[in-house]
Amino acid sequence: MRVPTRWPGDVRADLVDPDTFVEYGALAVAAQASRRSREDLVANTPADGLITGIGNINAALVGAERARSAVMAYDATVMAGTQGKRNHIKTDRIVEVALRDELPLVLFAEGGGGRPGDVDFPSISGLFQPSFAAFAELSGEVPVVGIVSGRCFAGNAAFLGCCDVIIADRSANIGMAGPAMIEGGGLGVFRPEDVGPASVQYANGVVDVLVENEAQAVRVAKHYLSMFQGRVEQWSAPDPLQLRHVVPENRLRVYDTRKAIEGIADVGSVLMLRSGFGVGIHTALARVEGQPVGIMASNPNHLGGAIDADAADKAARFMQLCDAHGLPIVSMIDTPGFMVGPDVEAQAQVRHVSRMFLGAAKLRVALLAITLRKGYGLGAMAMAGGGFRSANLTVSWPTGEFGPMGLEGAIRLGFKKELEAVAEGPERKALFEKLVAQSYERGNAISTAAFAEIDAVIDPAETRKWIVQGIASADLRGQRARRPFVDAW
Repeated sequence: MRVPTRWPGDVRADLVDPDTFVEYGALAVAAQASRRSREDLVANTPADGLITGIGNINAALVGAERARSAVMAYDATVMAGTQGKRNHIKTDRIVEVALRDELPLVLFAEGGGGRPGDVDFPSISGLFQPSFAAFAELSGEVPVVGIVSGRCFAGNAAFLGCCDVIIADRSANIGMAGPAMIEGGGLGVFRPEDVGPASVQYANGVVDVLVENEAQAVRVAKHYLSMFQGRVEQWSAPDPLQLRHVVPENRLRVYDTRKAIEGIADVGSVLMLRSGFGVGIHTALARVEGQPVGIMASNPNHLGGAIDADAADKAARFMQLCDAHGLPIVSMIDTPGFMVGPDVEAQAQVRHVSRMFLGAAKLRVALLAITLRKGYGLGAMAMAGGGFRSANLTVSWPTGEFGPMGLEGAIRLGFKKELEAVAEGPERKALFEKLVAQSYERGNAISTAAFAEIDAVIDPAETRKWIVQGIASADLRGQRARRPFVDAW
């Protein structure tokens, strides 16, 4: 049997548990027998540049039965990782196995796209190729992870773009065409390094997790996959008392809601996703008492927590991802609402932010809404799953404050006449602050709970307990979760 040139023995072997990988299609060679000798093809086109098979990932953590996974790895040392006729056949086969047996699939996507030199299979257009539709069928059915290091162009990038999550290292260049195709289209001459560098693709949301090297990418992929392999028995809780110190006493001071995420999650379990894009909302996978969950949290360090188009797209797509694979969602709210203004509306804000309502309305998993501080307007409703009665539970920390819009803005609008009746200066400022204080008293967490508009005001240190109970009450619902696909965007 052929010994793969890069598997095992390179960093990719770290992905699959030792002695569990079995390779499909190992004896394939490039479809170029009419122009090259058999010896040449065996020596220089092993596996037709694509290694496929099944093995266990994370068996020590989740058990062998839940660890079974499929792998596709383009070999950039074989014809630049291009897609040959037989490696497309191998792709179709491993995708068929993954879909039928409900196996997660990991794709190492490095490569240059289609290969024009495979002449053993006569074709005019090449457009009857079924692999892309077959690969896309996996979406929403099983977790699909894309890893890219180096150059990933054309067909390889198309597969990558269909993945639930894309993990790239800093050497990656990702594009729907490489330099040759760009030049052939009359669009100019570029170096490969100029096309879709990792830094650009991270900032624009294509790359979900940016790492230093391929070894780290594999570790992240294993962490990511573990979140869809079920509950674990061994976990460690953070100090719950630290949650009491996350939100500052001064309601106008900003703070880092990632500390709240770390405070509710099992130690070492948090994996941030798409951090370079849509920074108004943090999204992460984590565990709470061993149970995998999705967490989204407002980011008051960006636009005061207001939700812009990018953040809304990020949150809506994240809800799809969690719903597809049965992960309950914890939403941590501190937002003055959706971002507004002429410049924002020029970016199709109405359509983008409405994706959050549409996605949440069809959720089949639990959504637990926890207000940390500001819960204002349509943005807070969207973070709560569409409204404060949409979530499985809606609770607030004592620092919570609620209303149809931010307090200061509401006072300026609603009491404009009264404020203008007072001379500008210290007297008007004092009246303004008095009205804000009165409004806060009406809309603080205790008052809102007293009117039964939220379910409870909780000690931040008890947040994990509330999450555990909320998850348990909707556990069966989450197990039944399925959706047609996870949107590429």
